[in-house]
Amino acid sequence: MFAVYAARIDRDQPLAGLESGERPAPEARPGWSTVTVKAASLNHHDLWSLRGVGLAEDKLPMILGCDAAGVDEDGNEVVLHSVIGQSGHGVGPEEPRSILTERYQGTFAEQVAVPTWNVLPKPKELSFEEAACLPTAWLTAYRMLFTNAGVRPGDSVLVQGAGGGVATAAIALGKAAGLRVFATSRDEAKRKRALELGAVEALEPGARLPQRVDAVIETVGAATWSHSVKSLRPGGTLVISGATSGDRPSHAELTRIFFLELKVVGSTMGTKDELEDLLSFCAATGVRPVIDEVLPMDRAREGFERMESGGQFGKIVLTNP
Repeated sequence: MFAVYAARIDRDQPLAGLESGERPAPEARPGWSTVTVKAASLNHHDLWSLRGVGLAEDKLPMILGCDAAGVDEDGNEVVLHSVIGQSGHGVGPEEPRSILTERYQGTFAEQVAVPTWNVLPKPKELSFEEAACLPTAWLTAYRMLFTNAGVRPGDSVLVQGAGGGVATAAIALGKAAGLRVFATSRDEAKRKRALELGAVEALEPGARLPQRVDAVIETVGAATWSHSVKSLRPGGTLVISGATSGDRPSHAELTRIFFLELKVVGSTMGTKDELEDLLSFCAATGVRPVIDEVLPMDRAREGFERMESGGQFGKIVLTNP
């Protein structure tokens, strides 16, 4: 079958190890389901995999892709939950949690196999392309907002780095949930798009907010860390799920954190139950993933190049005929 895969690890030039071509189709195994992939979306996780983060050399070649929507063996339209091993379903009970493609072949292919427990019904209201955007970036944003930040309608939130998949999702979900959302971006066009998505104000990174917020959604890391901490009200919560600009800020703001009793919460992906809730939320409210570009699977490299450059606003989706 045709697939897009990591053939080599290159920490400095990750796309040097990206290849596409024929790979073995999944083999049947007890407790697992094979899904025909209709759409799959890119995540920064895929670039990190090409750099060797979370992906060992002895696992190569590895088909990339964590997210997908498609059709199972019985003809049902489904969405895949990307976290493998946390429940013991389909794998050994002692296997630690991992994200698909850290241990198992991924979704950038004609077919993918996952534990049957990881297969969820796709709501009829969502297209395959829309549903394929949810299991990583949108699920991460959903958990950050509603589980780890614990915000409620009427609360205020700062979303750093508008344009990335998680940040874009947080703006759209926050608006739909009745939050007052502020956003930042270095790019004027992305700030304008953030306003169109529902942010009440979009500012340049580091700009003073009109008010201190209840929570900050942080995926940028070192470049925005100090601003994130300074933007919180006393007792507020900073939730971090990534550090695309680096994980070592020049100033950790420790005095402000303890003096104002701020909470710093790490967040990674989400649970199957949270993905079910997210799918229902999107179906019921009409909120939909922001899709930057849809490409056929054989043009995956273009999508990777766009994501690496940071030029996208929203998700890049790959499709099979």
